Amino acid sequence: MELSQIFGEKYKGTRVLLTGHTGFKGSWLSLWLQQMGAVVKGISLPDDNPESHWEQLSMASVEDDRLDIRNFDKLRDSIDSFSPEIVFHLAAQSLVRRGYAEPLENWSTNVMGTANLLEVCRSCESLKAIVVVTTDKCYSNKEWCWGYRENDVLGGHDPYSASKAAVELLVASYRSSFYKGENTPLIATARAGNVIGGGDWSDDRLIPDVMKSQLDGRMASIRSPNATRPWQHVLESLSAYLLLGQKLLESDSFYADAWNFGPGNEGNCRVIDVLGQLQKSWKELKWELVANDGPYEASLLQLDCAKALHRLSWKPVWSLWEGIDYTAKWYQAWQNRRAIISEQQLMDYVASAVKSDAVWCKR
Repeated sequence: MELSQIFGEKYKGTRVLLTGHTGFKGSWLSLWLQQMGAVVKGISLPDDNPESHWEQLSMASVEDDRLDIRNFDKLRDSIDSFSPEIVFHLAAQSLVRRGYAEPLENWSTNVMGTANLLEVCRSCESLKAIVVVTTDKCYSNKEWCWGYRENDVLGGHDPYSASKAAVELLVASYRSSFYKGENTPLIATARAGNVIGGGDWSDDRLIPDVMKSQLDGRMASIRSPNATRPWQHVLESLSAYLLLGQKLLESDSFYADAWNFGPGNEGNCRVIDVLGQLQKSWKELKWELVANDGPYEASLLQLDCAKALHRLSWKPVWSLWEGIDYTAKWYQAWQNRRAIISEQQLMDYVASAVKSDAVWCKR
């Protein structure tokens, strides 16, 4: 199956605006959209890291605009000049610990940056759909042993989590106040779990920390080995965003809502279990347990994704163990020969989706 044929061929030739296109998720989504034949424009902050996943992909066909989404005038000019049909909003301050260190940047980027985007999009006549990506951490975490549903209480102990809960409220407010007429865009939010995959070099994330330590010949420090999270490969969350975008592009207002996208039950596991599985694919990996003397982070978090399964017919394609294996292979290829195998892994993922009869692969 050609990539342009998946998702009902809704992305072939479609003008897609992607904020945060140079980030971990954004770079993978840029690649996927390009492979489907979309006309893509990306908006991100300047980044001088020549080894970033985005830079290594070398996607010349993606229009690359570097600006701060907190600058309303520049953001408006950039969007107006492109006339997008759909927007995927991924630009954010996305790290819990950085949110503690720089709370004002965290709040202004995540909340006011999103408000600027929604305000600009109100006057964009070409626009049909907006998918705003938030996080599973937007819930008021009670350390429950069951998953959070979309109608559970929003909240957040730390600045990052609280700002993402605020983004959910912001989007709901704009939807009910300004995005409710026949000719207004449909807007939805997507709440995904902890994503893994090749090309993530972020600080204070489990897989990137372990991989960078391995590549540097040192031992990684693990703070919270028993913390439980919903883990999934980055392509799983992106398939969900694209499916949700497809439904919005088809003008079905039923999908203009909040959605959880997470793994199956086996994906809800401890940090130490993820590391153990990773070591099966990369024998040389080593780490040490250290005291967690950092700021508060929740120890237990799970998502209930029944809504996505029953109403979108979306479910993961790879098991967590397959996702971990693909992640290890990506970093091994980078270490051994500086090879970027993202395109091949995308093709493998789509082939697996076709084999498993994923809804977004059906003609």
